[in-house]
Amino acid sequence: MKKVTKEVLVDASNRLLFTMSDEEFDLLLEEFDTLTKQFNLIGEIEGVDEEKPMTFPYEVYQYTLREDIPCKPLKKEEVLKNAGSVQDGQIKLPKVL
Repeated sequence: MKKVTKEVLVDASNRLLFTMSDEEFDLLLEEFDTLTKQFNLIGEIEGVDEEKPMTFPYEVYQYTLREDIPCKPLKKEEVLKNAGSVQDGQIKLPKVL
């Protein structure tokens, strides 16, 4: 693995077209050092190389829609009786601007 240095971070930030202060580069470098140490600790775990990597930590549920079965539509009077305001046989809604 390539060692992360301040020069590598400066080069990456220049390629990504953003600027950072020296303090931010120092903080980011410290965070990379912490991550590197954690990766090395994980690598020392016995048998870790034989385990299958986890690509997504949550169980995925696949929901399907019910089959679309044609049925008899409601009558106009039945629909309009539930409307709050009716005008000329249609549901009247407030004006939206």
